[in-house]
Amino acid sequence: MIELKNIERSYKHAVGETWVLRRINITVRPGEFITLMGPSGAGKSTLLNVLAMLDDGWRGEYWLDHEPIHVMNRKQRSEVARRKIGMVFQSFHLLDDLTVAENIELPLSYKNMPRSERQALVADTLDRFQIVGKKDLYPSQLSGGQQQIVGVARAVIHKPELLLADEPTGNLHSAQAAEVMQLFTELNRAGTTIVQVSHSIENARFGSRIIELRDGWMTPENETPA
Repeated sequence: MIELKNIERSYKHAVGETWVLRRINITVRPGEFITLMGPSGAGKSTLLNVLAMLDDGWRGEYWLDHEPIHVMNRKQRSEVARRKIGMVFQSFHLLDDLTVAENIELPLSYKNMPRSERQALVADTLDRFQIVGKKDLYPSQLSGGQQQIVGVARAVIHKPELLLADEPTGNLHSAQAAEVMQLFTELNRAGTTIVQVSHSIENARFGSRIIELRDGWMTPENETPA
């Protein structure tokens, strides 16, 4: 599903250039559940932003479902991302002035879809994630775990082929974290390919493979089973 070839990312500054990704080569097969691990500053979140097409400053080749992302312009990449990718952020990124139902509906606003169909999808998603009773609440009225579940629901409502998650349990206590990881497991079993960034070996055990980054580098011997 994903093929990265010699992906590199650097930032130029007054006294030179700082490299955050060097010669990254990764293949992710459809249906895999990958965890990116490594110390702070290893390049994990930068790599996830490349995969999410939130960063345009990288070099190399990025193929997604045989589509050459590296030759596309920003508008083309945004279109691919809307069709194929769901993103779960560590800090939730819910809009405070929208209800739970309205936040979940947001990804559907990019699609040419009748309002009745959007509402039916939102209703199904609320039921699937067992948050029907929270649909009219605002993010400030939810716990951290509930906000993250809403974030996951929003990320998957348009049935993305690829789910990306940046420290999805970083702000949650253990019970909430387990709930979110169980949701990821169910989504993966249903066919969603997942790539998550995590410092937690417990979270990594939910997946199928660990890829370790250190100082922006990944080598074949760093790749280990979860």
